[in-house]
Parts: sequence; structure tokens; C-alpha cells
Amino acid sequence: MTSDLTQDNTTSESNKYDINDSVEALGVTALYPDGKKEKKETAVISEHNLNVLVNEKDVYRLVCTKDNLKELVIGRLLTDGIIETMDDIFKIVFCRYDEEASVFLKKDISWEDRIEVTPTCCTGNKTYASSKVKSVLKKLPEYKWKPEWVFKLAEEFKKGSKLHNMTSGNHIAILAVEGEIQFICEDIGRHNAVDKAVGYALMKGIPLSRAMLFTSGRVPVDMVEKVISAGIPVLVSKSVPTKESVEMAGEYGLNLICRAWPDRCEIY
Repeated sequence: MTSDLTQDNTTSESNKYDINDSVEALGVTALYPDGKKEKKETAVISEHNLNVLVNEKDVYRLVCTKDNLKELVIGRLLTDGIIETMDDIFKIVFCRYDEEASVFLKKDISWEDRIEVTPTCCTGNKTYASSKVKSVLKKLPEYKWKPEWVFKLAEEFKKGSKLHNMTSGNHIAILAVEGEIQFICEDIGRHNAVDKAVGYALMKGIPLSRAMLFTSGRVPVDMVEKVISAGIPVLVSKSVPTKESVEMAGEYGLNLICRAWPDRCEIY
């Protein structure tokens, strides 16, 4: 069998995403220190629920924004160690309303049932089953990065995005190779945004071993583990790491750069 993921193997229109699918205008009352009240409308993000089946097994319930769903699914499969390359996937089919994705792999998976929530995930993503064959983190090869690449990512993040400018309620991930930006994505959850960037790289044949990833979110252990699993050697964040994530980054050779702004950054 050969995969055909260069085409949109779906029954949905997910590749024709409209940002309005992720935004709802709600009425609010703005209250000021002087006691003044003002009636107004504000835009908020809508949560989209996506159930993911792998070889007809319920594996994930992802709470996300309704864009780049195929990238999200593929990236999550890679960072969880279920696939290693795009060639492991035969087909992905989305239902009409993009509420369910069915992934068909070229290999059989032995599953173990569990219900798990990613500890620092802010959206309530759930894992219902995982492969009995556990993936092992591998030490990343040495990678020479340049400071100007980091500051370029920080400048790009500073520009914001349409969804963030409308709602201030999403995270952004930026994928770059040697300073050249390849992809920018956003999601209600920072883990989802990273998975979307990883999935895009796999779909486009971008070598993750030469990539840098910028995230707008903080960097706990599970985020560092996700990036190491993807084989990305440089993780940049506008936010901060934890002690444990710094230790893990050092153990596996991940270049961890945080508090990254256009005028400064901190190297751990």
C-alpha cells in the first residue's frame, strides 16, 4: 500500500478554514476603577472537540481551534511515538464536520487502554490508549544555531496573528529552518500549536533535525519531552522553563532559549 497524503484524503472542508469558525462575538460589561460601566462586544475563541481514532481504536480527544487539524493529528502521532515518518500513515479521513479523524496506519499497533490528561495542557486533551511499545527519548545531535535566528523569531512573534489580535486567547508556534520561517500556526493550547508545527514539517518534508521551534507558552517538562521526541534541536520561548525542563533539556542536548524578545533572550 502507498499513502496518498499529498491530497486531501478527507470528506470535510478542513482545508478551507475560516477564522470565523474559531471566534464568537459575546456581549460583556467593561468595569473601570472609577466605577464606570460600558456595554460592548468582545471576540472569544470557540473550543473545537476532535476525536481521533487510529486503526479504528479511540486514542485521543483533542480540544483545539478548528484549523490545521491534519497537521495537529500527524504532529501528535509523532510526538507520542506512534509514528516515525509520514510513510507510516496510509490515510487520514475527517468526518463532515471535522469532529472525528480516522487514521489508518500501514502497521498494526498493540494498544493499552488508559485515560490520561497531559499534566500542563490547558485545554483538557485526553489520551484513551497508547502503544504498548514505548518510545524512548534519544539524545539530540549537536546543532550550531545563530543568535540572529532567535531574534528573528521573536520579531515575527511580536507581530501577532489575526486570531490573537482578535481574542488574545491563543498560543502561537513558529517553525523555522536556519532562520527562515517555514510555518506559523496557532491554537487555544500551546501543546496543540507545537503539534501542528511538527505535523506541518512532516507533511512538507522539512527535516526536523535542522529546525527551530518558537512557542508562546511556558516550557514545562512535557513540552520539552514533546520537542525532543520530534527531534527538534532548538526550542525558543517567550516565556519561562521549569527547573526540571532545564535539566531534561541538558540531558538530551536540547538548546533551550527562553524569555526571548527582540532585544534579549536567556540561554539555559
